[in-house]
Amino acid sequence: MRQTLFYIPHEVFGLPVFGMGWALIVWAVASVALLWWLVRRQGWNADTRSYLPLLLLVAVAFCFGLPFLEERSAAGAPLGLAIRGYGVMLLVAVICGVGLAVQQARRMGLDPELIYSLALWSFVGGIIGARAFYVIQYWPQFDRPTLGATFRALLNVTQGGLVVYGSLIGAGITGIWFIRKHGLPLLAVVDLVAPSMALGMAIGRIGCLLNGCCHGGLCENPTLGITFPRGSPPYVHDSPPYIHQHSLGQLHGFTIGRDPDSAAAVVKAVEPKGAAEKGGLVVGAVIKSINGESVDSYETARKILATSGPALAIETDVGTARVVLPRLPPRSKPVHPTQIYSAISAAVLCLLLWAYYPFRRRDGEVMALLLTLYPITRFLLEIIRNDEPGRFGTSLTVSQIISLAIFAAACVLWRHLSRQPRGSVLPAVEGDMATAIG
Repeated sequence: MRQTLFYIPHEVFGLPVFGMGWALIVWAVASVALLWWLVRRQGWNADTRSYLPLLLLVAVAFCFGLPFLEERSAAGAPLGLAIRGYGVMLLVAVICGVGLAVQQARRMGLDPELIYSLALWSFVGGIIGARAFYVIQYWPQFDRPTLGATFRALLNVTQGGLVVYGSLIGAGITGIWFIRKHGLPLLAVVDLVAPSMALGMAIGRIGCLLNGCCHGGLCENPTLGITFPRGSPPYVHDSPPYIHQHSLGQLHGFTIGRDPDSAAAVVKAVEPKGAAEKGGLVVGAVIKSINGESVDSYETARKILATSGPALAIETDVGTARVVLPRLPPRSKPVHPTQIYSAISAAVLCLLLWAYYPFRRRDGEVMALLLTLYPITRFLLEIIRNDEPGRFGTSLTVSQIISLAIFAAACVLWRHLSRQPRGSVLPAVEGDMATAIG
């Protein structure tokens, strides 16, 4: 795990980097150069003008958004912008995905410039969709005392907090809009970019590993399991697996759960010969208070445990247990490296889609294959992830429910494609796009 790679300083030569500073100046020069090159190349047409909203959006982010993301000292002074491992891997994922799509576009006689524009719009839509999905799902994590603090938490995507399915929905909406606007064959183009989407997910999951998010449940295999560190303030925060295990009591040798009937916190498991068992904690006990703080629900118990020290006094319906550790452990208990599982799964899926592409019988089959296989692997991986609770009165996570919906949509798409005539508007070998479409 390496959440932070380095810091961009707040000021250089007395001028702020972000806000009304160096970044805005450099971006303004780069934007003017890009527009000048586009005008020289293709004139002041609709495609050239389509770059303006995005260039403006990035300028606004440099000026007003990024200053909110800078780390601050205890006194509130800005220290600099942290470059997170997650954000860097997200950027690498986009570059590699776009590169793969451009290579495929050249093979199929499609102008690579269209792929670059499509990627830009899809990237913006994907980030917005992924962040919106996560914020809606975990809104209490972003609710702050002030509007500025809430806004800063919403924008801080480099620390994680993006949902793959939200990204697919957001990128899908903006991508389809772009394809329709430019009169491109929808199914043929989505087939072309499908392997790139899988490649992007594979690389992005390495970012999840660096950040510590999207982690698995406890792993009893010492060779397979990985551990994550406790943070060391002020710059390194506790890792998500560490926080998760701390809030469940697992660092103290037990695990709490929600009673399905009363929503109370109950002891689900106690580690044999651990501090909890020695302290008198028993499985099935209903927790009444922790360290003198009243516990009226499972959520309350988790909040108290998340900020607890090495000693716990737990009052239950069968008595009071005292769980005492010499100190909190420096690392989490071993968990399944689901980020690595997901990365391998997506990489294999990318290779499969790439290999299947020349053998497609109809446009849309490659994307249909992606929408069939990815939900299956995601559904199975969710079983060994425990960072998300069941929803809507079921044991299924939100991602599992969406996986089922996407799999059903893929079945409908396969049915639709089976009724279409064979062939593709794009050639199987290099050729002219206009000739291919006819």
